[in-house]
Amino acid sequence: MISKNMEAALNHQIALEGYASQYYLAMASWCDKEGMEGAAEFLHFQSLEEREHMLKLFHYLSEVDGFAITPAIEQPPIEFESVQEVFSLVYEHEKKVTQSINDLVATCYSENDYNTLNFLQWYVEEQREEENQARSILDKIKLIGEGGQSLYYIDKEMKKFLAAALAKEAAAADSEAQ
Repeated sequence: MISKNMEAALNHQIALEGYASQYYLAMASWCDKEGMEGAAEFLHFQSLEEREHMLKLFHYLSEVDGFAITPAIEQPPIEFESVQEVFSLVYEHEKKVTQSINDLVATCYSENDYNTLNFLQWYVEEQREEENQARSILDKIKLIGEGGQSLYYIDKEMKKFLAAALAKEAAAADSEAQ
């Protein structure tokens, strides 16, 4: 049985993950409109991944006799100044999600909820990886610059980040299958 306080905190996280999915989908659409196919594909993948994070929380709440609430998702921004702004916003959002996960972990300790603490360890590791990836992308964009030709190289780099993310996902699926 999960406490009402923890249930509410996990439902807050569900809403945050749901918003991230929509946010990254809006960014993908903007990148696609700007001819940044690689960045759009990467952000579509990230959007799906955030939805999966939300669903994991949904299922967990059901397993522990809690009640998951489908979040109302506010409209994310749809216009951006540049691809650098897009990934600066991704990085800032990932840091916000990390802080929220850290707050959940602190709540677990204060409530002696070791089942949820164990469940959240996956999120702790995932957020370290997500922040590192967003920071690495932003560093590459800053290094390459944003002139006309630079956008071409940024887009190619985004395809590499997507390929790495897909390989990681495949390896995780193989590991779980064994």
